[in-house]
Amino acid sequence: MLPPVKNRVLGVVCLLAIAILGLTAWAPSAPGPAAPDDRAVSTALTSAAPVPTPTYAEHGMVVAAKERAAAAGVAMLETGGNAVDAAVATGFALAVVHPWAGNIGGGGFMVIRRPDGSVTTIDHREDAPSGATQDKFLDEDGTAVRSRSRRGYLASGVPGTVAGLLKALEKYGTLDRATVMAPAIRLAREGFPLPYALADDLNDTYDDFAAFPSAKKYFTKGDSTARYRPGERFVQADLAETLVRIRNQGRAGFYEGKTAELIAEQFAANGGLIDAQDLAEYEAVERAPVSTTYRGYEVHSMGPPSSGGVAIAQLLNAAERKPIGQMGFNSSSTVHYIGESMRRVFADRAKWLGDPDHVEVPTEGLIQKDYMEGRMASYDSLRITPSDSLKAGRPAMGTASMETSHYSVADSSGMAVSVTTTLNSGYGSKVVVDGAGFFMNNEMNDFVLKPGVPNQFGLSGTERNLVAPDRRMVSSMSPTIVEDPQGRLFLVIGAPGGSTIITTTFQVIMNVIDHGMDIEQAVAAGRIHHQWKPRALSYEKNALPRDVVWNLRARGWPVTMGVFGGIPQWGRAQGLRVKYPGAPGPARVFFGGSDPRGIGAAVGL
Repeated sequence: MLPPVKNRVLGVVCLLAIAILGLTAWAPSAPGPAAPDDRAVSTALTSAAPVPTPTYAEHGMVVAAKERAAAAGVAMLETGGNAVDAAVATGFALAVVHPWAGNIGGGGFMVIRRPDGSVTTIDHREDAPSGATQDKFLDEDGTAVRSRSRRGYLASGVPGTVAGLLKALEKYGTLDRATVMAPAIRLAREGFPLPYALADDLNDTYDDFAAFPSAKKYFTKGDSTARYRPGERFVQADLAETLVRIRNQGRAGFYEGKTAELIAEQFAANGGLIDAQDLAEYEAVERAPVSTTYRGYEVHSMGPPSSGGVAIAQLLNAAERKPIGQMGFNSSSTVHYIGESMRRVFADRAKWLGDPDHVEVPTEGLIQKDYMEGRMASYDSLRITPSDSLKAGRPAMGTASMETSHYSVADSSGMAVSVTTTLNSGYGSKVVVDGAGFFMNNEMNDFVLKPGVPNQFGLSGTERNLVAPDRRMVSSMSPTIVEDPQGRLFLVIGAPGGSTIITTTFQVIMNVIDHGMDIEQAVAAGRIHHQWKPRALSYEKNALPRDVVWNLRARGWPVTMGVFGGIPQWGRAQGLRVKYPGAPGPARVFFGGSDPRGIGAAVGL
């Protein structure tokens, strides 16, 4: 036995060793963006350990919330199709295997990078029916009745997903509708084995479905005691026929004819607002991307009516002013600065964002680098900016330029597609179109029902985003494509998660460029979130060391662990990273990362 003194010395040595190991795990990464994937990052930085290695491929990649949907996309690449063909196949397949968020009764946004490096976007966000007015969502006293915009027939906007997918396919794809829709039709007609998570979720949502006869008919077994079993085949025959009509007739197979009649008649019979004319007049809109640079990288995202691209550009412009890599991943100084940036950006979002076809949105002013420099001038490294003094900024006015799913696609030509699609809440409005077999969205909740009244994600807005006929509601969806300093495809990323979509996508980009994480580490890493109102800084479990939390509170931060505002979970990012090994290896290789918070998959070719 060692003498007591030696025991004490050995104990001190052991404690010091443990402390050093702990500090090593949380050490700041090396600065600079020179070789992002070449620096090791400890799994202690992540919310889920161990972190899987990225999926490797040499000819293309699809990363989506469901493996069957991703495989449908890869099948298009194997057939000789391009990234758009793969994205469209993935989108229609998600409508079958992911009823929680995949959809043909919702909408979304798509960013497309062509092989020549040019970038465009397709806005297929839902819009308000022609009969939608603010008073529909207020009671006799003028009080907002939020339930009307969350559930039932008043909650749905005119769906845009089908129009958006078909527009992309017709203009930028190479395969025909029959080919790209075949996997979705087969999955709906022949069925697929229910994964445990989906079976369990359908059973748990029985009461919500039972409130609507059509939802009860299609997504329950008719009785709360009769439960779906994992592995049993889930067939959706009416949905298959709906998809067949789209395959055969294109846009007219959804927005006219039988499907449109089923929607219009059911909504008219139940006090809804969508009619045949609303459907016939809906158009997906091609728009210029919102673009900025970040440490030499070119970042392209979605412009209004999405707030995502503007907000991400603002956050990156703010982050570029600091050596984030040297400051360290989720260190006190990094979180303090980034948190302050988020507060200012979401204040701007609340005031300035709206549908650019109806209100002037100062997009160019908001994303100017000197604008964010001015916004951060009041930043104090020792304490938070008082909430009462933190308001929206004054950008230069110029020409107007939860639940969700995201998928990222790239092919061997350098073409890439980033798509975020949504019903808003899980299973949308809970209304299923009888005879057609799909859920309708509850996107009317993304409008401002009344200034000062937040939506289900705690987000506020102004009259720029008020309910109005034919107006598109502001969104947080942020499909994003990043090019490296040489102008080559580098990163395709996006996420679901309500208001956390913006901050998730931003942090993944920062994780790769500033902290040297590979794509799987970057999507798994613990996150923070602030959206101006409520005032608390939220952080994910295990995302921040205890000393960082203490330091933040010493600076005046109200800090809370976990998600707030009714968001069911942190965004489940889906991303891919491209590297260029050079001779004698392949010209480019793909690494896919699917967020371990969910059960998505990266499928490569």
